[in-house]
Formats: sequence, structure tokens, C-alpha cells
Amino acid sequence: MASAAATSSAIVFTDIFQVSAVDHDGKKFDRVSRVAAKSNNHDMRLTLDINTDLIDLPTDSSFNLALATTLNPDGAGKDGAASAGGWRADIEGGLADDWEYVMYGKVYKFDDGTGEEVTAYVSFGGLLMALTGDYRHISSVTVGEHIYLLLRR
Repeated sequence: MASAAATSSAIVFTDIFQVSAVDHDGKKFDRVSRVAAKSNNHDMRLTLDINTDLIDLPTDSSFNLALATTLNPDGAGKDGAASAGGWRADIEGGLADDWEYVMYGKVYKFDDGTGEEVTAYVSFGGLLMALTGDYRHISSVTVGEHIYLLLRR
């Protein structure tokens, strides 16, 4: 497993979340649930679509979530790893080995909220994520960037 110092260059956000609701507005698709959660450390709010065939996150469960620019623990390949060999180019022996559920997507929108609050929106091939909170915690996330979501219970 990579050291914390080595992983810090690849991971741009991490926190532990507590699930507050699952499919609050009803289930829209088979095998997909929309999870609402709140972070323990940074007071962030998360809405995340997950593939329920791969992972189950019931209400009141907790999970660790990280966003990374690459799966290489040392951060190498940030700019172009995906274009050089596709999204799977840096999976073997990388950060994905330490996580249960991994998605690859693109940051498509960044909204200014009120005061210091912002929301980053990411699409993982149609599964969506909205992460809302203080801009300082997600300042390394930028529109147009490809990003990995790493999750474990």
C-alpha cells in the first residue's frame, strides 16, 4: 500500500461520509441508486449515483470516498494518462487496488453557491455526482478534468 505522502499527489479530496438517504425521490433506474450523504470531517454534502450490482450503501452506513486525478499513487500521468492508454491505463498496481468501487468520469460543471460554498458536478458515464461544500476542500477539482472516484465501506 502506498504511503500517505505518495498518495497525496494523486488524491485531491478525501473524507468519510454517512448515508442519510437512498433514492429519496424514488427509484428511477434498475441497478442504480441515488445516495445522499454528509461528510464527517469537512462538512461536505454528496449526492452520488451508484451501480447497486457492484456496491450497496444503505441508509445510516458510512463509507470513505476519495477523488483522484490518476490511479498512480505517486501522481504520475495526471495530464494524459487517460488519453495515452484509455481509462484503464493506470489501474494495475495503483490506487484502485485499495478501494472497493472505482469510477472514472469528467468534471462538467462547477457552481458558485453562497459565500464560500461551491458544488462540483461529475459525470461517470451517466452516473452523476454532486459534491457541495467549502471551496477550499475541492479547490483542486477543475472543470474539464478527468477524475477517478474511489469508494470503500
